[in-house]
Amino acid sequence: MSRVDLTLYLVTDSDLCPPEKMPEVVDKAIRGGVTLVQLREKTASSREFYQRALAIKEVTSDHHVPLIINDRLDIALAVDADGLHIGQEDLPASVARRILGPDKLLGVSASTVEEAVAAARDGADHLGVGALFPTDTKEVDHLVDASTIRRIRQQSGLPLVGIGGIKANNMGVLRGSLADGVAVVSAIMCAYDPESAARQLVEAYRKAGVNDEI
Repeated sequence: MSRVDLTLYLVTDSDLCPPEKMPEVVDKAIRGGVTLVQLREKTASSREFYQRALAIKEVTSDHHVPLIINDRLDIALAVDADGLHIGQEDLPASVARRILGPDKLLGVSASTVEEAVAAARDGADHLGVGALFPTDTKEVDHLVDASTIRRIRQQSGLPLVGIGGIKANNMGVLRGSLADGVAVVSAIMCAYDPESAARQLVEAYRKAGVNDEI
């Protein structure tokens, strides 16, 4: 299984950014420090998702940044994306890994140690752990804290990102969490200057003290 730089993981949202502007926003965000892009399309048709994935992949390939497809294994395979991200209600990670093969990235959402350990057993490369804060982009059942993220990191053995309402000014919540990076949506997708926003997020993450004691 592959490893990837998770420092700043951008999750797209076409409800926050018109699809025709998405490639430009992703390009600027990568220039600012985004290290991984997940294309998430909850309402697009299969054809729309496929076409948008091709457009974003052209940008990410130019920058040598991996592109991950959210939920849709068929789209990931169709555009030869670098990997797939799935949640707890999607295909089992073991099935996704078998179909993807050993060389593609597989990310799994987790909010408990049990979910994270199962994902590791079933072939995940990395985890998205959250939510840290309430967010308008996804319904949140419960929030996780730095100590929970730390236990998940230690017991699963998988690299992970914290996700859910993260912004440059609240990154301190990750102090002591051992998180390998942060995943953001609106902090970049809604930014007037995505490049500057990404740069500020990277700086804030590096100052957050993720490896400090809690």
